Amino acid sequence: MDKKLEECFGRTPGNIVATRPLRDGVISDYTVTEKMLKHFINKVCGKFIFAPRIMICIPSQVTEVEKKAVIDAATQAGARKVYLIEEPIAAAIGAGIDISKPCGNMVVDIGGGTTDIAVISLGGSVVNTSLKVAGDKFDEYIVKYIKKKHNIMIGERTAEDLKVNIGCVYPKIQDTEMDIRGRDLVTGLPKTLTVHSSEMLEALIEPAMMIVDAVHSVLERTPPELSADISDKGIYMTGGGCLVDGLDKLLQEKTGINVMIAQDTVSCVALGTGKALDNLDVLEGKTSR
Repeated sequence: MDKKLEECFGRTPGNIVATRPLRDGVISDYTVTEKMLKHFINKVCGKFIFAPRIMICIPSQVTEVEKKAVIDAATQAGARKVYLIEEPIAAAIGAGIDISKPCGNMVVDIGGGTTDIAVISLGGSVVNTSLKVAGDKFDEYIVKYIKKKHNIMIGERTAEDLKVNIGCVYPKIQDTEMDIRGRDLVTGLPKTLTVHSSEMLEALIEPAMMIVDAVHSVLERTPPELSADISDKGIYMTGGGCLVDGLDKLLQEKTGINVMIAQDTVSCVALGTGKALDNLDVLEGKTSR
C-alpha cells in the first residue's frame, strides 16, 4: 500500500473516507476496486489502443462467486482478458522454486488478509488451505491486547508499528521496548505507554499458532512421497507477514522441518505473477475465464 495513503487511516475528516477495497484477500468494495484497477491500468499502459491482458493473484480457496467478482472488476476496468493464478503458486515462482518438477514443495504465504499454504508438484497445488489469519489479524490482536491489559485504545497504524518494531512470536534473548500513544478509556485523555516485546509475544502467539496448526493440517493430508520431499527441502515462507520476528523459528520447532524465508519475501507473489506471464501459453487453458 502507498505510504501516504496508509498514513490517512484513522486521521481523515468527516468528508473524506479512507477505505480498503480488498479485505481478507477478496473484494469488499466492488466499485472502489474497479476504480483502483482502472487507475493502475492507466498508470502502466497510458493511453493504450488495445485492452491489455491482466493476471491477478487470488487466495487458494476462494469461491466461484469471489473469482467472478475479480474477473468482472478487472474486465470493467479495461482488461481484454483476465488470468487468475493462486497466490502460493505465484509465491513459489517468485521465490525461485522450480514447480514444474514431480517433487513436493511446501509454500506458506502470509500476506495482509490471508495465509495461503500449499504443497506444489508438477505446476499445481496437491494439497492447500487458506485461512483469514495474517498481517491484518496480527494488528487486530495487538489492539485487543493493549485495550484489555492497559485499558488504552490504539489505532491500526500504531498496532502495525508495534508489530514491525518489537513484535515477536518466539521468546527473544533481549527484551525490547517501544513508546506508543493512545486514548485512555477511563479518562478519555491521550496517554503514553511503554510496551515490551514480551507483551507482544503474549498478544501474537494465538494467531501465530493458528497458522502453525494450519500448516500441520496440510502436512497431515500430504501424500507420503511428497512429505519426504518436503522433509528434505524444507518449508518456504513468503509474504510480509512472515517477517514477524520468530515466526520461522516457531514453525520449525512445532513441525521439526527446516523453515526458510524467501529472498525479497514481500514481493515474491508480484514477481512470480510477472514470471508467469512469460508462460501464458501454458496457463491459457487452465486459468483464463
